Amino acid sequence: MEDSDVQGHIEELIAEEHRLRDIHEGEHEALSHAEKERLDALEIDLDRYWDLLRQRRSIRETGGNPDDAALRDPNTVEGYKG
Repeated sequence: MEDSDVQGHIEELIAEEHRLRDIHEGEHEALSHAEKERLDALEIDLDRYWDLLRQRRSIRETGGNPDDAALRDPNTVEGYKG
């Protein structure tokens, strides 16, 4: 996987996130339960893929192989926020 692949996936996730948020913009109807769950999942996936991209860049900058970077589990990545 290349950085551009990771970045492309991030852009797809962001586009989906924006579509979900824009569905009800200007309306009085809130997101459905399923839409809220999907939005939460998207935010976690975005955090994971941004983390992967940062890992790849860091490994490359220190002379390593960026392919050694791995997508971390949600609990690990979300634990960084605390």
